[in-house]
Amino acid sequence: MKRKLTYIFIGIAICSVIGFLNSVVTQSSVNGWYMTLNKPSFNPPNWIFAPVWSALYIMMGISAGWVWAKGFHHKWVKTGLYHFGFQLLLNGLWSIVFFGLKQPFYGLLVIMALLVVLSLTIKWFNVVSKFAAILLIPYLLWVCFATALNYKIWELN
Repeated sequence: MKRKLTYIFIGIAICSVIGFLNSVVTQSSVNGWYMTLNKPSFNPPNWIFAPVWSALYIMMGISAGWVWAKGFHHKWVKTGLYHFGFQLLLNGLWSIVFFGLKQPFYGLLVIMALLVVLSLTIKWFNVVSKFAAILLIPYLLWVCFATALNYKIWELN
């Protein structure tokens, strides 16, 4: 149990660092460039993003730690965690491209790749732990919503 908690803690820490870095990139544009964009009617208020992402990063970290605790020597654990790492990189890349570079179209391409890799991550996590896979479902739903939002922002601008 102690080993599992250690892996979960490390997973949460890694995801939180990515979340923090994403917030730094996002904040550089959210009160300037982003405010000037035309947004769809379903665009949520800006204050909602920080608590939602915080909860999602914690759930992602728990999920990754839960899988990791099963033993990195297992083929399916490695496969799942490699996919997890790749989707986490895409998650960070999206913030850099959309907010940092101010490129909604290229952000859309990144977030669509994120959806694919995240779906594969859930598939592989499910092989190792149904619980870990279920923890990623809210993240998948949020990324689906963010993809629709990204698309509409690109289309409207």
